[in-house]
Amino acid sequence: MTIAYWIAAGILALAFLAAGASKLIQPEAKLRESGVLPERRTLAQERGIGAVEVVGALGLILPPLTGIAVVLAPVAAVGLTITMVLAVVDHARHSEPFQPAVALTVFSLAVAVVGFLAWM
Repeated sequence: MTIAYWIAAGILALAFLAAGASKLIQPEAKLRESGVLPERRTLAQERGIGAVEVVGALGLILPPLTGIAVVLAPVAAVGLTITMVLAVVDHARHSEPFQPAVALTVFSLAVAVVGFLAWM
């Protein structure tokens, strides 16, 4: 079960780390041009979302890896699951394009990580 956790958590952490880092690093013009930053959202809001994603990704990996505050890993997994649900609702509410298959895959991985942590 530990191997399954590390595979699922690693994939999930890489996905959120990449998404969050791009929101934190890229300039506003590039974010707006690529469609990541819609007109209704400010740069500060998008940077905040990116920070939540990066912290969540680190929370999945670092506590179990170091053995320090291991209880934070399930908290991070639940937080990332909530982030995905809110993102899908936000995109759907504003009739923005999103890929349900990708969202469902990431959501499923987050739920699986929560399940692994609850079972361990």
